Amino acid sequence: MTKKSSKTDTKASKSATKDKKSGIPASGAKGVQAAGEAKADAAHIRTVNNALVDHHYLSEEEFQTVAETLQRNLATTISLYLKFKKYHWDIRGRFFRDLHLAYDEFIEMIFPGIDEQAERLVALGGSPIAAPADIARYSVIQVPSETVRDARTQVADLVSDLSRIGKGYRDDSQTVDDANDPATADMYNGYAATVDKIRWMLQAIMDDDRLN
Repeated sequence: MTKKSSKTDTKASKSATKDKKSGIPASGAKGVQAAGEAKADAAHIRTVNNALVDHHYLSEEEFQTVAETLQRNLATTISLYLKFKKYHWDIRGRFFRDLHLAYDEFIEMIFPGIDEQAERLVALGGSPIAAPADIARYSVIQVPSETVRDARTQVADLVSDLSRIGKGYRDDSQTVDDANDPATADMYNGYAATVDKIRWMLQAIMDDDRLN
């Protein structure tokens, strides 16, 4: 071993010791993947500070049903937020100001649902997805990677997405209600009403011959 490498090893060792004292792992804590179809079941993870995590009044089967909908709707809501922001930044033309401001108003309407759905999943013994790849995998809509300037193209695309999302919430409300979770069903009914309202407003904007 050379003197140089010896000094390097000593420095690394001191750094590791410092990290140990601070309680912060040098390369990040090792994660544990949640189980189940939706990769959401955290109730049975054998790790620290997880002993009291359970599915409350839901059976394992009921939880898996509810968790699948929550993971998907959480990812979809995050994607919808990002899509509104993308179009907010891209819009050009006669309707720039109207849509630039409207998209942020719609974001304010849907944004609380992100945390609410994630925390509902946690309260039932789940673990919400957050990685971009997982969000893209579970979401029922896609955030465009290309630039879209045209107002009518943007609005028509959003109306189509919102139609899919609204129907999804109504279907999922019935699904989770059948799975003994009326609380989540009530949440979904509220989100469906919000999505339907935004869809109606955007559809009304499309009913204008001047929309480029």
